Amino acid sequence: MLRRLCCDPLIWCTSFVCLFISLHLQGVPAFAVPMQNDPNGFEGIPWGASFSDTDTLVKIEDTGRSQTYEPKAGSPSLGAVPVDSMRFVTSEGKFARVIVRYQGSVTHDRILAYLQSLYGPLDRTPGQFAGGPVKFFSWTGFETDVNLRYETDTDRGIIFFESQDLRRKMTESNSATVF
Repeated sequence: MLRRLCCDPLIWCTSFVCLFISLHLQGVPAFAVPMQNDPNGFEGIPWGASFSDTDTLVKIEDTGRSQTYEPKAGSPSLGAVPVDSMRFVTSEGKFARVIVRYQGSVTHDRILAYLQSLYGPLDRTPGQFAGGPVKFFSWTGFETDVNLRYETDTDRGIIFFESQDLRRKMTESNSATVF
């Protein structure tokens, strides 16, 4: 009897489906909402702009095709919300992405409110709202994508502000062996 249960394809299939569903529910993604006001950049800097060391930004990494910059002075903030770090990334010399990291549920709530004030309200319809220990929030415009990932267990968040066009070019130029 035990041998039959272990080898029964229906039992294996059912077990696999249950495992997949339980793992998927660990971090349920919220669906992207259309961006109301696509800024075609970040805080007044248009996508594709050229960067160099200035009095406001300093290069912290150069990998050849990609360079990363950080603000020089003071602690970074997103709107009026202080954040842990803010990095500006270029691809082949063109401004392509901003990565923002933060901590704390109060900071998360303030950032979420700020992003909704800029890009539009999230879809709070049941089934569309993120739940579980990892929450995802996304806004999609014609030129810009904003993706926020927040881990409720560690109270840490990361936000990607990205140029759609430059992200596609970065992905297309990756080697076939890159995963």
